[in-house]
Amino acid sequence: MVRLFIFLAAVQLVLFVLALISCLSAARVRNAPRAVWVLVILLIPLLGPLAYFAWGRPRPAPVEGGIVRRRPAPVSPDDDADFLRSVDTEQSKRDREMLAQWEKELRNREEDKP
Repeated sequence: MVRLFIFLAAVQLVLFVLALISCLSAARVRNAPRAVWVLVILLIPLLGPLAYFAWGRPRPAPVEGGIVRRRPAPVSPDDDADFLRSVDTEQSKRDREMLAQWEKELRNREEDKP
C-alpha cells in the first residue's frame, strides 16, 4: 500500500511540474487567463493539472492538407568520387612532403651531433 502511495505521489508531482511548465511556456491558454490556470494547478492537487491538460492547454494548429514538396537535399562533397580522389591525392602529396622534410631535419640533427 505504501508503494501505491509513493507511486501516486510521484505521478502527481510529475503532472504538477509538466502542467506548470506547459502553462507558463505556452503562448496562449484556453478558457481562462494564465494566472488563473497557475493558481488552479498550484492549489488543486492532481485535479488542477488534469483540468489544465483537458481544458486549458492550447489546441494544436490544424494540419493543412496538400502535397508537401521537399527541396532536393544538397549534394555533399563526400558523395563525389572525383573530389574524394583529389583530396586524397593532395593529402598524400602533403604527407609525403612533410615526411621528407622531417627526415631531412632528422639527418641534419644526426650530422650535427659530435
